[in-house]
Amino acid sequence: QVLFVESGGGLVQPGGSLRLSCTAPGIIFSNYDMGWYRQAPGKQREFVARITRSNNTNSPDSVKGRFTITRDNAKKTVYLQMNSLKPEDTAVYYCHARHFVTLNEHWGQGTRVTVSS
Repeated sequence: QVLFVESGGGLVQPGGSLRLSCTAPGIIFSNYDMGWYRQAPGKQREFVARITRSNNTNSPDSVKGRFTITRDNAKKTVYLQMNSLKPEDTAVYYCHARHFVTLNEHWGQGTRVTVSS
């Protein structure tokens, strides 16, 4: 069963924008807090952004003001709008879901973002 379908990655120049999407047909979307993580080559996976079931959001200082996470429960989709991209944003970006009661977690397969001139 496919839990997530991620899309939107690609190659972009510094200063450019991308929007990642993660559609989750395999879960009861409204029961999950959703988020994005990323993993750059040779580095550990790191937290990028989270949006709760009640639409509260948080993100680290490294992306705050540049990245925006939103969700559409009707479409079972979470988005990550990424603006003012930098080369250090280059990574594989993973969609993440955590059930609000059981805390069970699910991960997407990842979508690659490359920021380069």
